[in-house]
Amino acid sequence: MKPPSLSLSAVGALLSAAFALSTLAQAPTAPQQPEGPPQHHEEPAPTNLKVLPKTMTGEQVHDLMHKWEAELGTECSTCHAADPTKIGRNGKPRLNFPDDSKKEKASARLMYKMTEDINANYVNMIDNSGVPVSCGTCHRGHLTPEKFVPPPDHEHEHGTAPSSPAPQKPSTPK
Repeated sequence: MKPPSLSLSAVGALLSAAFALSTLAQAPTAPQQPEGPPQHHEEPAPTNLKVLPKTMTGEQVHDLMHKWEAELGTECSTCHAADPTKIGRNGKPRLNFPDDSKKEKASARLMYKMTEDINANYVNMIDNSGVPVSCGTCHRGHLTPEKFVPPPDHEHEHGTAPSSPAPQKPSTPK
């Protein structure tokens, strides 16, 4: 049996198609960029707000939490419990933000109320008091504030200007 014969134009079309397919298979593909501005991930509406204003948006709560993270030198998981029933893209459990089971979350709420009270009832009552207190005022990047160590006392009489040190006698070689 004889193979079917193809016309010269059919052979040319097949070769052109084969060449085009092989070229496309070898051509590197550029990553596709989304059209328009980058999409911003919207934060879900917050739930279980007990001390923060209930009018705060998910984005506002998210931004505030990240500010507190920086001021305390900590991570979200310090106050928020993991939910083993919900696994994230990284294979780790997602955090259950509304959950109140961690004592650190209760401490954070108490500390928030304390700073709000200090700012409203004390700092704001002082003329030219400057910026309000925040978590970072005391914590300065540490979960537990570092113990304050005052500088060594200077030798001087109270109520008078500090005197200059007494002149030293030059030492004589022995």
